[in-house]
Amino acid sequence: MPEGHTLHRLALDLGDAFAGRQVRVTSPQGRFAESAAQIDGTVVTAAQAWGKHLFLDLSDGHHVHVHLGLYGTWAVHRHVPAVPEPVGQVRMRLVTGDGAGTFALADLRGATACDLITTEQRDSVVERLGPDPLRTQALPPSDPDAAWARIRRSRTSIAALLMDQSVLAGVGNVYRAEILFRHRVDPFRPGSSMRIGRWQQMWDDLVVLMHEGVRTNRIDTVRPEHTPEAMGRDPRRDDHGGEVYVYRRDGQPCLVCGARVRTRELAHRNLFWCPRCQPRFRSRAEAARRLR
Repeated sequence: MPEGHTLHRLALDLGDAFAGRQVRVTSPQGRFAESAAQIDGTVVTAAQAWGKHLFLDLSDGHHVHVHLGLYGTWAVHRHVPAVPEPVGQVRMRLVTGDGAGTFALADLRGATACDLITTEQRDSVVERLGPDPLRTQALPPSDPDAAWARIRRSRTSIAALLMDQSVLAGVGNVYRAEILFRHRVDPFRPGSSMRIGRWQQMWDDLVVLMHEGVRTNRIDTVRPEHTPEAMGRDPRRDDHGGEVYVYRRDGQPCLVCGARVRTRELAHRNLFWCPRCQPRFRSRAEAARRLR
């Protein structure tokens, strides 16, 4: 499933292509046909993302709400000389002239959600989400204290909490595994055992890493001393791209300590961690019992 940086990158691309322009809206597949006809000819006023949700704001007061889910894709093309026939199951197509005698085109396929909604319905979706590290400069800005309030009261593992979009919006499996590794946190540690200082460090790190993900359109989490060039190793080969410490590296040596990276299913997703760099958390009571 695309992580938050991908949705924010898409919002930027869609805004660049369509914001301020009148759009033709169709549904070649037919599943969005009624809504497409209703908003055909409106002007896109903005495109924005909250976590893994993307919204197109329209001049008639409606919003197109898109959640890509596991299989959704949105292909955005600029400066197309002629509008081609749709290929595959295109749920929604946007087309506009780009002012240069060519066209901008966006095709949405396979999304879990593609709905025409009101402002009240959009606000309801957003209210259910936790703070988004990529919206720190938005109005209102995302507040990490809102996530901390949920984390510090929960006995659920920090790894599961980081993937709960009502706690923290936009973080997926890759950023979850990598942020825990970078801060040497046991993934199975209860949220209530965390300290606010550690959480603030993790949040600040996510803000930097995810903004860089938007800029480069890939996830890179290794520090300069652990890049392929610095270590003399081959670059990572994976369809997700980017250089990472533990994600999808199960059985391989940790780039920091050499221990074998481990994996285990948690909440229906594969979790990756280094058992040496992220040692098991023991409460004070548990540690005292072990010393007896």
